[in-house]
Amino acid sequence: MHAHSPHTTPDTLSLVRQLIINADDFGLTSGVNRAIVELAHSGSLTSATLMASAPATAEAIRLALATPALGVGCHVVLVDGVSCLDADARRACPWIAQNNAALPAKPRQLLRALFAPGVSRSQREDFLEAEAYAQITRLQQAGLTLTHIDTHKHLHQFPAILRPVLRAARRAGICRIRNPFEPRWSRALTPRVPIARRAEFRLLQFFRSSFLRSVAEAGFTTTNGAIGVLATGSLDRALVESLLAALPDGCWELVTHPGYSDSALAAIRTRLRASRQIELAALAPVAQATSLARIPFSALPAPNHAP
Repeated sequence: MHAHSPHTTPDTLSLVRQLIINADDFGLTSGVNRAIVELAHSGSLTSATLMASAPATAEAIRLALATPALGVGCHVVLVDGVSCLDADARRACPWIAQNNAALPAKPRQLLRALFAPGVSRSQREDFLEAEAYAQITRLQQAGLTLTHIDTHKHLHQFPAILRPVLRAARRAGICRIRNPFEPRWSRALTPRVPIARRAEFRLLQFFRSSFLRSVAEAGFTTTNGAIGVLATGSLDRALVESLLAALPDGCWELVTHPGYSDSALAAIRTRLRASRQIELAALAPVAQATSLARIPFSALPAPNHAP
C-alpha cells in the first residue's frame, strides 16, 4: 500500500494550498529510479508515475514496494516505448512494430496512424484502451496499489485518447488522473521558452473544457491543473521557488522529471538528459515549503460514484 507522505498529516490536508509533486518516467533508468527514491525520502516528492515496460521497470517496482511513503501511479506510454499487448493483440495494430513491439516514436506518428483511412473510431479506441489496460494491470499484478494515471507526453489531453484511457483506468479500479493543462499564471512565470512552444500550449488549452467534462462524467477526480509542464527541460531551483511563491488556493500538481545523468540515460532517445539532474537539485525547496500541504494523489477525494 502507498499511504500519505509522513510529511502530511490530517491537519495539513485542511490547508487551502495543496501540492502534489510527481516525478514522471519512474522505471526509465536506474539513475532516474535512484533520484526519485531519494527525493521521496527527503520529502521533496510525494508521487511518481511508473512506466510498465521500460528498461528499469522491474527495479522501479521493487523500489516502489519498499518506499510506502511514495504514491505510485501508471505512466501510460503510447509513444516512444514498448507495447504491453501480447503478440495476438499487436497483430491487430499495424502501427506497432511486430518484431519488437515498439510503439510509434512521436505523438504525430501515433495520431497519423490512429486517424488513417480505414481505421474506425471503435478500432482506434479499442486499441488505446487495451494498451492502457495492459500497462496498468501489469503494474497492479506486480503488487502495486496505483494511485492515479497520466500519460507519456501528456497525450490524454486529446479527447480521442482520453476517452479510452479513462475506460481502461476505470476497469482497473482507478479514479484519479492528471489534469495536464497548465494555468496561465504558471506559464507566465516560465522564462526562456521558444515562442512556438508557447503558442502550442495556448492552442492546446482548447481541449481543457472537454477534458474536465469527460473526467467528471467518467467519475474521476483531478487537480486544478499542472505546473512546470511548459518548463520541462528547464525547470531549475529559481523557477521552482517562483512557482511555490505564486501558488494560489487549490490543489495543483508540479510535474517533474528528475534523474541522474549516466550512461544508461545517454543511451536513451530523450531531450531530457542534463536537465534531469538540474531538476533533482531544484526540488530541494519543496521539502521546506511549510505553507502548503504536500500530498500524494491518493489524498484527492474519491468521487461519490467512483468505480
